[in-house]
Amino acid sequence: MELLPISTPHCRIERDGHVLTVTMNRPEARNALSSDMLIGLASAWAYASEEPGIRVAILTGAEGTFCAGADLKAMGQPSTDPQVQARAAQIPNFHWKGLLREDLPTKPIICAVEGYAVAGGTELLVGTDLRVVAESATLGLFEAKRALFPMGGSAVRLPRQIPYCHAMDLLLTGRPVTAAEALSMGLVNRVVPDGQALTTARELAEDIAASGPLAVQAILRTYRDTLGMPEVEALKVSDELGWPVIGSEDAKEGTRAFREKRPARYEGR
Repeated sequence: MELLPISTPHCRIERDGHVLTVTMNRPEARNALSSDMLIGLASAWAYASEEPGIRVAILTGAEGTFCAGADLKAMGQPSTDPQVQARAAQIPNFHWKGLLREDLPTKPIICAVEGYAVAGGTELLVGTDLRVVAESATLGLFEAKRALFPMGGSAVRLPRQIPYCHAMDLLLTGRPVTAAEALSMGLVNRVVPDGQALTTARELAEDIAASGPLAVQAILRTYRDTLGMPEVEALKVSDELGWPVIGSEDAKEGTRAFREKRPARYEGR
């Protein structure tokens, strides 16, 4: 994989063909969020949106831990890297962008979780599109237990993603949740043996990267743009986004590939 220059000391950003892998890299603090990390995350999501060759991103944590939440002290301090400091000045609201609250990337994100993914770690998970979790992982939104508030957006997003009673259980009790329970709630897609989350996420990423990129991005955008809309209005948006995909060169290639019994070669046009 190619290490990209937009990486920071606390966030490793690598590209392998159509797949972007973003690794929160502060293992000595269980990958707790810092300004340096959030600037890296914000940069990664912008790159994923702007780079046509990227079709899917993976978010994971270094050395067996996903993210233990916010390090309030580290989040309040600027990066010690001058180049990262300069980039922070160029990214308005980099905290919210890094946490997937603003300017969500136009490409899907797969979350690969080992170990702890609690507080801000679970909030990041809730901001992704597909979630692979190791069987001994621990999830949870601990903010209310500490008289805090989940500022990453989970108070809004979680009840829209899983049944209301499950969402309120997690939000109001602040209790830890096992991978198996998270799966039963519909919070995650897959539970895998420890050490296999990233491998499985890469397999999912390759499946997505092999799909038509215009179709994938239009499906993602349709969901986001129609949240809260009546069905009749939502279907109008769906048609506006869907018909150009149906008429694309990629759609013609997909039909040819099916007819010729070969893998499709999509170019995003």
